[in-house]
Amino acid sequence: VQLVESGGGSVPTGASLTLSCVASGLTFSRSDMGWFRWAPGKEREFVAAIAWRPDETYVRTSVKDRFTISRDNAKSTVFLHMSKLNPEDTAVYYCTSRLASRKGDWNKEHAWDYWGQGTQVTVSS
Repeated sequence: VQLVESGGGSVPTGASLTLSCVASGLTFSRSDMGWFRWAPGKEREFVAAIAWRPDETYVRTSVKDRFTISRDNAKSTVFLHMSKLNPEDTAVYYCTSRLASRKGDWNKEHAWDYWGQGTQVTVSS
C-alpha cells in the first residue's frame, strides 16, 4: 500500500489549502481514509476521517467549522479541505487508511493500518 500526500505549503493566516492523498495497492472503495497531523512538541492527533461510504465522515471538533474531508473513488484520492488557517494548524499532515472491515476508533492511531510520508503545512501569523 502506498499513500502519497500533496498540497501542503506555507500560507498566511486566513488562507485555504486542500491536501490530497493518492492511494495505491489497496481496494480504495472498500477502505476508510483519514488524516492526522503532528506538530513539534505535540502528539500526532486525529484531524478527519471518511468511511468507505462517503456519507460517513468525522472531523476533529476543534476544526470542524473549517475543515472538511471528501473522497473520489474513481481517482483513489482523499482530500482534506482546510479554510481559515491559523498558526495552530501548522503541522505535518499524514494520510492514513484501513480496510473498512477493520473498524476501531476513528481518532486512534492504532486503529489505522497504513500511513503516508506526510506533507508540511505552515501557517504564518
